[in-house]
Amino acid sequence: MRLVLNIIWLIFCGIWLALGYALAALVCFILIITIPFGIAALRMANFALWPFGRRLVDRPGAGDASLIGNVIWIVFAGWWLALGHLTTGVVLCLTIIGIPLGLANFKLIPVSLMPLGKEIVDADDRVFV
Repeated sequence: MRLVLNIIWLIFCGIWLALGYALAALVCFILIITIPFGIAALRMANFALWPFGRRLVDRPGAGDASLIGNVIWIVFAGWWLALGHLTTGVVLCLTIIGIPLGLANFKLIPVSLMPLGKEIVDADDRVFV
């Protein structure tokens, strides 16, 4: 079922989201000082391509620098991205077929708000903290 949902997601939502995140990463790489944000944007692009069967967890060892970076990210880009995912998710949930895609959009909200200090793992993997 995950494979089918991921293929539908990729065709209708994932490729466009991933391209948007990749473009944001390119801009961050060009500006040099924002390279950590570019790496986070690439991680979000990867997650946006194939979200079903994967989840977001805190990366061990992520400290105060990630927190400060996330605050900067939220102010400049995160809340716009989260609002876009929220709006798209609500619209997709209005149809029965779009409910899984809407839920996947809701799953992307935390990573769009706070991408630094996070890691994407398989949903079946156990994470020991």
